[in-house]
Amino acid sequence: MARRLWTREELILTLSVYFQLPFGRLNHTTPEVKELAKVIGRTDNSVALRLVNFAACDPYIISSGRTGMPGGLSVCQPIWDEYTDDRERLFCEAQRIKAALLHKPIEETLNISAQDLEGKERDVVIKQRVNQSVFRSMILSNYEERCAITGINIPELLVAGHIIPWAESSPQQKLNPENGICLSALYDKAFDKGLITISPDDFTVSLSSALCEYESHEFFDRHFGSIRGQKIIMPIEHRPNRDFLAYHRDRIFLGK
Repeated sequence: MARRLWTREELILTLSVYFQLPFGRLNHTTPEVKELAKVIGRTDNSVALRLVNFAACDPYIISSGRTGMPGGLSVCQPIWDEYTDDRERLFCEAQRIKAALLHKPIEETLNISAQDLEGKERDVVIKQRVNQSVFRSMILSNYEERCAITGINIPELLVAGHIIPWAESSPQQKLNPENGICLSALYDKAFDKGLITISPDDFTVSLSSALCEYESHEFFDRHFGSIRGQKIIMPIEHRPNRDFLAYHRDRIFLGK
């Protein structure tokens, strides 16, 4: 039987999944790997192997002293080089390819309703939804689906938040896992509004003077006093970038 070569479309889909998973989850038992294998009609092991081939292209992995499997470099490196600095385009193209393979409108694969599109440009809504979906998947996987402050692991209560806000991020920062942190809804909102910050020096939580004005209230010690000075639960792969945390502390945090 003739060997089935990997298509460009399959490689784009695989690289998209690669950027959403920590290195330790690039294996055939990971649900995202199984889902991709089903979509493109390949075995779980085949997809896992190709993911590890992409790891051999990744300077982050190489600089950490780990190695992928370089056997597929000739196939993977050109796709890596094309998309590594243009991940928004990668993720959008991957979503369109997936929709075509599933024979579904892209809006259906992204749970976009007619109401979501009302009065808006279709392509803008699709791009926004793709970015939101990918970033959430990336950050929740990196934090093992638990809040970095409380350890809560109920996905419905977790938010993948940006350290440097999306509107203020460069193109390279927008979908950078080091610019994300997984927090439960209460602490995500407090971080977003500058009521709390995380130290770039030791990754501990600081409370703003604005928040401390509520120190006499009954809820304060239970929800905020108890986390003051606490070190966050670190992710399994991409730690919060210290420069991004410094930006949040200096420009968004409401001060001590």
